Amino acid sequence: MTATVRSSWVTSTVRPDHPDATVLLREYMTEMVVRYHRRPAHPGEVDAALAEMPSDDLAYPGGLLLLAYRDADLAGCAGLRWHPDWAELTRVFLRPAHRGAGGGAALLAAVEQQARAAGADRIRLDTRSDLVEARALYARHGYAEIPAYTHGPYAEHWFEKQLTSVAEGAK
Repeated sequence: MTATVRSSWVTSTVRPDHPDATVLLREYMTEMVVRYHRRPAHPGEVDAALAEMPSDDLAYPGGLLLLAYRDADLAGCAGLRWHPDWAELTRVFLRPAHRGAGGGAALLAAVEQQARAAGADRIRLDTRSDLVEARALYARHGYAEIPAYTHGPYAEHWFEKQLTSVAEGAK
């Protein structure tokens, strides 16, 4: 008989300047730069991207940043920015060694729980066309494509997930 070993995913809310967060946010942005330009990042390019799109608002009161750990290894992150009645999902990232092991689902479940607890009735996000894995993850977890709600230079697809049912909203 063979035993199936399942990974254990744990999430933790941290400030964006936490050492583990700064490592993951740099890795996230490096991957975004590399995939966007389809070449290795040039010196200073990741720093410029981090400055152009800072994550410092992913802390109370404007938002939050979750780190994901897989079997105690630092594995990924996801952020939320608060808006009236809804939350914006951003900075979803898993280190390559942890992809395909349920981390995306764990991060989405954790941010959805946090958003509900904060009173958000839906989560929205925008993403790029080249991030096909992310778009597939969102679709698998009930995020539907919607019309554009932002006009950023990297926004090409927009998604939304309702967190409350019509019956819950009527209470």
